[in-house]
Amino acid sequence: MAIRLGMDAKLYYKVGGVGGSGSWEELVNVKDVTLNLETGEADVTTRGNAGWRATVATLKEGSIEFEMVWDTGDAGFTAIKNAYFNNAKIGFAIMDGDITGSGSQGLQADFSITNFSRKEALEEALTVSVTAKPTYSTTAPQWVTVT
Repeated sequence: MAIRLGMDAKLYYKVGGVGGSGSWEELVNVKDVTLNLETGEADVTTRGNAGWRATVATLKEGSIEFEMVWDTGDAGFTAIKNAYFNNAKIGFAIMDGDITGSGSQGLQADFSITNFSRKEALEEALTVSVTAKPTYSTTAPQWVTVT
């Protein structure tokens, strides 16, 4: 078993989406990152289930939540802010290691920024809470494993 620590995970972004020009850039100005993966459900219970409810998975859902320091000089911060205010897609790769490291894996998709909320704690640096969800794109979300 290969145990991975959260501090070794990486969040990458690409302006213009997964198919955009340029390379993946590591987003280092982030605190705790949460990758939420869920699936919708359909009830397929029949009398043949001997009194047990039966469920099958339907559409997958995903989102990313993280906090960043409010740093207007940071290119990653600016890319996310611009994606929010311009309603533009942005590519994210949420990896458990380096995007070029053998065995690293994670979700890669085009996202829409749905939350960009600034926190102004009295004795802390300004931060922004970000939520991103997969968006309409010719590139479907996919789970990738670097080989």
